[in-house]
Amino acid sequence: MVRARPSMRELIRDRTRRGFVGRLAERAAFRENLELAPEDERHRFLFHVHGNAGVGKSFLVRELEQLARERGALTSYVDESVGSLPEAMAAIAEHFARQGHRFKELERLLTSHRERRHEAAAVVDAGPEGGEPSAASMAAARAGLVGLGLVPVVGAFTGALDPAQLAQGADRLRAGLSARFRTQEDVQLVVSPERVLTPVILRELAEAADQVPWLVLVFDTYERTRPFLDAWLHDVMTTDRYGAALPANLVVVTAGQHRLDPARWGGLADFVTEVPLGPFTETEVRGLLADKGVMSEPVVEEVLRLTGGLPVLVSTLAEQRPADPDDMGDPSATAVERFLKWEQDPAYRMAALSCALPRRLDMDVFRAVVDCTDEEADALFGWLRGLPFVDDRGDRVRYHDLVREPMLRLQRSDSPRGWTGRHERLAEVFGGWREEAASGLRPGEEWEHEPWRGLRLEEMYHSLCARPRAALSGALGDVVTACLADPAVGRRWVRMLVDAGGAVDDPVLCDWGRRLSEALADQPAGVSRAMDLLLAWPGLSGRGRAMAHVLRGRELRKADEHRAALVAYDRAVELDPGWAMAHYGRGITCQALGDLAAALAAFDRADELAPDTARIVAERGETYRMAGRFTEAVVDLDRAIDLDPADSNAPACRGVCRHALGQYDKALDDFNRALSLDEGNLWARVRRARVRCVRGEWDGAFADLDRAALLAPDSAWVASERGDAYRVAGRYEEAVNELGRAVSLTPDYASALAGRGASLHELGRNEEALIDLSRAVELNPGYAWALAMRARVGAQLGYQQRCGPS
Repeated sequence: MVRARPSMRELIRDRTRRGFVGRLAERAAFRENLELAPEDERHRFLFHVHGNAGVGKSFLVRELEQLARERGALTSYVDESVGSLPEAMAAIAEHFARQGHRFKELERLLTSHRERRHEAAAVVDAGPEGGEPSAASMAAARAGLVGLGLVPVVGAFTGALDPAQLAQGADRLRAGLSARFRTQEDVQLVVSPERVLTPVILRELAEAADQVPWLVLVFDTYERTRPFLDAWLHDVMTTDRYGAALPANLVVVTAGQHRLDPARWGGLADFVTEVPLGPFTETEVRGLLADKGVMSEPVVEEVLRLTGGLPVLVSTLAEQRPADPDDMGDPSATAVERFLKWEQDPAYRMAALSCALPRRLDMDVFRAVVDCTDEEADALFGWLRGLPFVDDRGDRVRYHDLVREPMLRLQRSDSPRGWTGRHERLAEVFGGWREEAASGLRPGEEWEHEPWRGLRLEEMYHSLCARPRAALSGALGDVVTACLADPAVGRRWVRMLVDAGGAVDDPVLCDWGRRLSEALADQPAGVSRAMDLLLAWPGLSGRGRAMAHVLRGRELRKADEHRAALVAYDRAVELDPGWAMAHYGRGITCQALGDLAAALAAFDRADELAPDTARIVAERGETYRMAGRFTEAVVDLDRAIDLDPADSNAPACRGVCRHALGQYDKALDDFNRALSLDEGNLWARVRRARVRCVRGEWDGAFADLDRAALLAPDSAWVASERGDAYRVAGRYEEAVNELGRAVSLTPDYASALAGRGASLHELGRNEEALIDLSRAVELNPGYAWALAMRARVGAQLGYQQRCGPS
């Protein structure tokens, strides 16, 4: 079989690698590590490269990645382009897929995670049906958010909450979300995605590891990704928290400006290699220059003086092959002039300058920036990728900041009008691509579409670079919308503001970038703080202000402050009465407050404004169900299923309604459909068990409940349902044990206490029964069944005390 001819990019990369000079000890240490078996005590599982900007960290880790590939390793590369742990996992899966190893289950769950994050519009205060904790019992909801991992715990917030409060709040909040999402996997994908995704990626990494000698995971620009990656990496490398382990033939490489956190990694010195990078030594500088034919001692001495040994600057000077010290100025201040001085071809000079304008560069962007033919573009782009200050990241390239920044300053100062015109042109190009990406998307869905978002981000960057003050209002409005889509997306938008502010040296833009960055870094109150800043600014548009109030309402709901949340939604509706999602959010909040009539009115208005939106119709059907209006609920749920046949929750909800209407066969059909779409839909499985109990199909009922207990072993709700089924089936000892497990998971679970009390009564243990029933009534004074059971047990105890045991 004839070997395929390598591409131009591959040849340029290989030639560049052959010219890699320096870092011999670091490369040798990594290469030798791959020659040691994982069981060898000399083997290291983590290499951490650290040093200041410009010392060549990215260049080195790319070289280490390539060394690993040459030894048959599968590799992945993750950098600051990811903003969360799920995004990092997605990048790993994408890189492995390019090498022929698909992580299919992880890809499916990541898709579901993105969908469920957008559906998580509320945290309801009622848990799953059957007497679960009420709104009053869901205290410490904010603690629950932290305990479940919905928000990361960093900064001053760390350690501020009592562990018992975290655990209690987390369990109660989980119950509330279970009622909304019905599927335990969906709940976890929203509030704690790493708990669902990590076991899967660990299994799929282990499967891949069986087929290759090594796996290598590279995490570059670690100072940016460390806040959400560091604790997770430590956990998967050193604990069994996720029930699976990293394969032994996997090596992690991290690279950032700082050392590893000694409090976290200090006890693992025998398994970690620290790779501190400083400037090139004099020997390394001389070697690199000699490799490029620069041998004149005066020139070498001047290179050493000007660059301080910074690899990116040494490499840039070496490529120009200076023959005289007078040929060189300050490389950090005159990188452009120096580069242009030696490059005689004007097309190449212009390409180098123009390609500094975009933050990221691929062939499409290159063609938009450089005016040339297709044939010229291939040659120019290939040449550009091989430059020493250009970081080739496979699907894109970028200039090193030490070279890009002076290039930007030069263009901005030399031709302000040209600067504006070229950035306006790029904004138009990205805007056109964005409109193409929106094809086929429903209005309002664009922000859920990653390709569209990425194009909008770069369009706004170039608009700000062209006219910062004119574009500021739109950019800050986009920050609100980005945060509404996902806080990680919002942080990416604010990072863009910081980049644009630096590019144009605009104090107002720089100040906004700084303040919003500081606000969003404050977890868990970051989004609220950012919205407060934006709402205090009079330039925010009406729709932008409405969105900011909706975001504040969402954050208040997460804090279990539903009344305050309703005020925020009312303000949003007042500002933009034609925005369907403001009415939708208001409906969710009213539903959580138990004002179902107001919730239905809000959903009606949302449906008028955005007809045939599946989640609005489904939520209205859910509200009808909560109100006991089952026939009307079925009508809406029929429509929701038609609009979104792939949703497993709507048929599950319809099944509950049909169960209540006595339509047991149709209810079973609905639950079967829901489970065929998503076998992990916990709500559908438990409710199918209920129908089977009513029909006396005990084997099927307990099969469902046993499966539910395996899927969610820590769910008090599942334990309660399973225990109650034992009670109804007359298996009282098993009922007491299982309901006791529910109470141990959630001590204030009123229905589990009442069920255990009733089971204890059937076993003749009336004193214990009375304690449980009294506690259930104390927790829920209006609990009619518990009140009746307590009266019955109390009467029997009284009779026994008067007359003795019967």
